[in-house]
Amino acid sequence: MSHSFVMFSGPHLAALTVFVLACILLFLGRIRLQDSVPARQTVRYLIIACLIASEIALDIWNITEGYWNIKSTLPLELCSITLLLSVVMLAIRSRFLYQILFFAGIGGALQALITPSLDYAYPHFRFFQFFAAHMLIILASLYMTWVEKLQPTWRSIGWTMIFLNVLALGVGVINWMLGSNYMFLMHKPPTASILDFLGPHPLYLLAEEGIALLIFALMQLLFFVLPAKISKASAAAKARDKSVL
Repeated sequence: MSHSFVMFSGPHLAALTVFVLACILLFLGRIRLQDSVPARQTVRYLIIACLIASEIALDIWNITEGYWNIKSTLPLELCSITLLLSVVMLAIRSRFLYQILFFAGIGGALQALITPSLDYAYPHFRFFQFFAAHMLIILASLYMTWVEKLQPTWRSIGWTMIFLNVLALGVGVINWMLGSNYMFLMHKPPTASILDFLGPHPLYLLAEEGIALLIFALMQLLFFVLPAKISKASAAAKARDKSVL
């Protein structure tokens, strides 16, 4: 029988470890995947299949357990939306969706992995489904980055912020019509989350805007800007060494 989920408990840390190992494995295998079309397609379609399976499995569980409710189980959470868009991105290898999902998908799913809004602990089905779905959202964008060799730009951050605000407006209207709380736009989740540190409603929504912008900027710096500068400096140093010789 499952107990309540405990943040940073043994199972939580184990799930995060699996996630880190999966990222390392994808990164280490990137060159081999780049050089093999069949291997690349296999990994891409496998991620697509797992993303779809995780969403279908959740819907089936909600229905069979009697939890399906228009106010809480529609795919209108940020991670549900980025999951579905990740499927489309991978299927058509969309550059436009990639530049949004790299920030919105990774940023949102990573926050969910670290501070899950989850009522079920290991070994409940929802524990596995929750962590698998959010890991796959991140791996989808990392695949496009490391294997398909796409890169977002500073302008991509602007597109992502526009996307998030338009999405919040649309979901907010749905919340108002249904009396729901998708994307936690109406109030904070009942379980502990990072929102607990951001003030009362609606101040935490404004705080989220600033934090998202900061996180996206840091992601651009750490993933692309700094590595490019380091690579350029290393190449320049090697060129100087050769000229001396």
